[in-house]
Amino acid sequence: MKNSLGRFVPEGFTPFEGSGAFKNKNRIQVSKKSVSEGFELLSSVSEMFDKLGITDGMTLSFHHHLRNGDFVLNMVAEEIKRRNLKDMKLAPSSIFPANAILVELIEKGNVTQIYTDYVNGPVAEAISRGKLKGMCVMHTHGGRPMAIESGLLHIDVAILAVPAVDKCGNGTGAEGTGACGSLGYAVSDLEYADKVVFVTDTLIERAENAQLDGRYVDYVLKVDAIGDPKGIVSGTTRITKDPVGLKIARNTVKLLEELGLIEDGLSMQTGAGGTSLAVAHYVRSRMLEMGIKGSFASGGITGYFTDMLEEGLFDELYDVQCFDLKAVQSIAKNPNHHAMSGSRYANPFDDNIVDRLDFVILGATEIDLDFNVNVTTDSHGVIMGGSGGHSDTAYGAKVTVITTNLVKSRLPIIKDRVTTVTTPGEDIDVLVTERGIAINPVRKDLLKKLEGSRLPIVPIEKLLETAHKITGVPEKVKQSDKPVGVVVYRDGTVIDTVYKIN
Repeated sequence: MKNSLGRFVPEGFTPFEGSGAFKNKNRIQVSKKSVSEGFELLSSVSEMFDKLGITDGMTLSFHHHLRNGDFVLNMVAEEIKRRNLKDMKLAPSSIFPANAILVELIEKGNVTQIYTDYVNGPVAEAISRGKLKGMCVMHTHGGRPMAIESGLLHIDVAILAVPAVDKCGNGTGAEGTGACGSLGYAVSDLEYADKVVFVTDTLIERAENAQLDGRYVDYVLKVDAIGDPKGIVSGTTRITKDPVGLKIARNTVKLLEELGLIEDGLSMQTGAGGTSLAVAHYVRSRMLEMGIKGSFASGGITGYFTDMLEEGLFDELYDVQCFDLKAVQSIAKNPNHHAMSGSRYANPFDDNIVDRLDFVILGATEIDLDFNVNVTTDSHGVIMGGSGGHSDTAYGAKVTVITTNLVKSRLPIIKDRVTTVTTPGEDIDVLVTERGIAINPVRKDLLKKLEGSRLPIVPIEKLLETAHKITGVPEKVKQSDKPVGVVVYRDGTVIDTVYKIN
């Protein structure tokens, strides 16, 4: 069966497409209990399973704000293994290499279905090899809260790592030994799961910067440590020193300026990769030279953006997850650095932040001649990531820019057709490489603004031709016909299928 993009969808797998999912769009949130009722304090993971009656087939959710330093998902996985529970469905907002224990549970049928926005490491490898009995359903960061809040993704128990919990059950990520900053991806789980457990290593009298409402909490589990905050920095969060990356960043900012986007009141988002942060660096330089001030920056926030906030270059930061410890410190002390929920960030049926972005700078594993972008799999079809906020910001921003080297690891980044569609080409406006800049032909307004530009603007087909002169034409990778996962767009529709690798 094919969907509207002409991509194959596994037969019978349509839990999101055309399902009338948005009945709860104008929901009324009712608190589960008054503050005076409080919560019950638990002393072990085993007691938590007993109290909540966690048994075969249940759906358990988690957030990923501790990223590669998270201990909580692994604690729960150990208990599932000890009890030999079967057919469990896990819904962590992301999965990292630190969660490798899940591979054994997948292989033994303890875990048979996974819902997540991003997965890499051993778990991604296991899914790619077809070891998961069910499917890996890959949402966007905005699509996940949409699915939870609309009832498409029903959570039996949300088990949420919370760095500090006060006596009323309110939780914060800004305090405690495991402080990780914003807890944005936990909010929908908190408010819509049947039962909620906060797992914490720090109990405090009063949370000064409460992010999670204690009235939704059923139990609090006290443990020795919820994770290692140093694991938050699990990727590149420094400006690249690579001359090619710096050239791409400089040309990107020149392009943004020619498009009239470097102006007073600008709003922006970049990723945390080296080239993306170099773009932010050059934007900062132009803002200082021009004497202008931005309205806000958003997304996963790094120390680079907190510095810009402190310098007065932005009025506010909207933070759904902190990408480094400097951002964690900032959110605890700067009143203009706001934690926001995943729904506020990017839920397409909420009053979201991404729709207010002037421009966003994103990366790509692959991009094709129709400007479809893949950040889910590598060129061999192995899962190595996921949309995260890629599709959400690409849709919402006025101008979406992909920055990438033309060739990586001796492979051209541009393809005739990407291996996996993560973000549809209709949401991508510009591709910037060191060998030239391609504008999506549907953006005739941008092409008109750039008439007479000195920038190396060329058709994307020309860039593909240049790449093939460097690398040769790669052999096409043959895919198996066994689906192992689906890519779900932010509105709940299935837009592509991930296959078992040969």
